[in-house]
Amino acid sequence: MKLYTYYRSSASYRVRIALNLKALDYEAAYVHLSRNGGEQFAAAFSSLNPQQLVPVLEEGGITLTQSLAIIEYLDELFPALPLMPATASGRARVRELSLAIACDIHPLNNLRVLKYLSAELGVSAEQKNAWYRHWVGVGLTALEKRLAQDPATGRFCHGDQPSMADCCLVPQIYNAKRFDCDLSALPTVMAIFANCEAQDAFAQAYPERQPDAE
Repeated sequence: MKLYTYYRSSASYRVRIALNLKALDYEAAYVHLSRNGGEQFAAAFSSLNPQQLVPVLEEGGITLTQSLAIIEYLDELFPALPLMPATASGRARVRELSLAIACDIHPLNNLRVLKYLSAELGVSAEQKNAWYRHWVGVGLTALEKRLAQDPATGRFCHGDQPSMADCCLVPQIYNAKRFDCDLSALPTVMAIFANCEAQDAFAQAYPERQPDAE
């Protein structure tokens, strides 16, 4: 397996966690999203993913993009140490939580959106950071309520074993901390985050521990 990744990419971070949780070996190919105008725009990488985004996974002669699709593919291909629950309702809940982060929180705050706010719309650094904190706050507040009120929540987002939802949660909280977001009103979310960080699979996926970290 070959994973095209960037150390600070939240979506790549999710897949690195999943690979670690499933104890799968892979080759990493590093795509710097800022160097030389962004290596994701190079012709060779664009031919792999016309969206010009990481991660990309090459495995068994196929090429996959989109972090959640990659994680579910890995979970089906390597069913040991599952990242999805055994029941349909459990799988639906894990997808719900994962999508709330990956589709409703993260896209408003990823690198290309923040760059567009600054470069194209002339938004100041202070305004850009306010944008970031606002949308992260809105999303995580809703997620906190969802997790806190549901008895299916355990030490992790769903029960007491890490799932795809935790693979999504940890990178989002990592970034929120990097942008100095106020996380004090998220006791359930932060307890889950702490439980994740205590596991080696999450710790080894940490951005600063990647070979391409700067």
